[in-house]
Amino acid sequence: MTAPPTEVHEASGPELIVAERFGVEVPTFQGEGPSCGHPAIFIRLSRCNLTCRACDTKETWDWSRFDPREVSTKQSVQDLVSWVKASPVELVVITGGEPLLQQRNLAPLVQRLLEEGRRVEFETNGTVMPDPALLVAGVRFNVSPKLASFGMDEAKSIVPSVLRALAESGQAVFKFVASSVADVDRSAELVDRHGLAPVWVMPEGTTAEAITSTTRVLADAVASRHWHLTTRLHVLAFADPKGR
Repeated sequence: MTAPPTEVHEASGPELIVAERFGVEVPTFQGEGPSCGHPAIFIRLSRCNLTCRACDTKETWDWSRFDPREVSTKQSVQDLVSWVKASPVELVVITGGEPLLQQRNLAPLVQRLLEEGRRVEFETNGTVMPDPALLVAGVRFNVSPKLASFGMDEAKSIVPSVLRALAESGQAVFKFVASSVADVDRSAELVDRHGLAPVWVMPEGTTAEAITSTTRVLADAVASRHWHLTTRLHVLAFADPKGR
């Protein structure tokens, strides 16, 4: 069972429901997509509107397995900004869950981060229309539409109006998680139908061995379309990638 979209409003100022934050005390990298390998700080928000079988962050939405009171906390925008300022790293990745469920209270966070000279990348599933307040210079959306092979009904996970709006914004890239050439072919159908560009493909897998073998399965199909191929750096670089 998933929680409904959640927006938090407190008299003391905007707050966000956070699953975890990392990259300040123990430095790390952006592990996927166009900024793969760049030093990064992560804010992982709780709650999601999808229930993907292959999701690796089910603690953000699967309340049959997790108690939301134990795996999430409310944190103020001010506290999050102060935490980010403790690091010199420029790139702040806001992920989830689905972070755009809380976008009303994300807008002041993003504004403060940009004022501090940071740049922001959202990791989003492409089902929630972004608020214009987030479509500003210094912000990019890494959009990962979820295919049926990822364990999600595409009637819910593919929202054409949102994908087209993100593509037309000029501030989005599209990253498809794939485990087979059939997944690459399905991604191509969506790319052509909805005018998505630029495109990255990332191998599905939670071990270095799986990432390597799946990359070799996908590489020719991705290269033939002149798309980008990304790895999952956290899985390759760290023995325990959780919180890294």
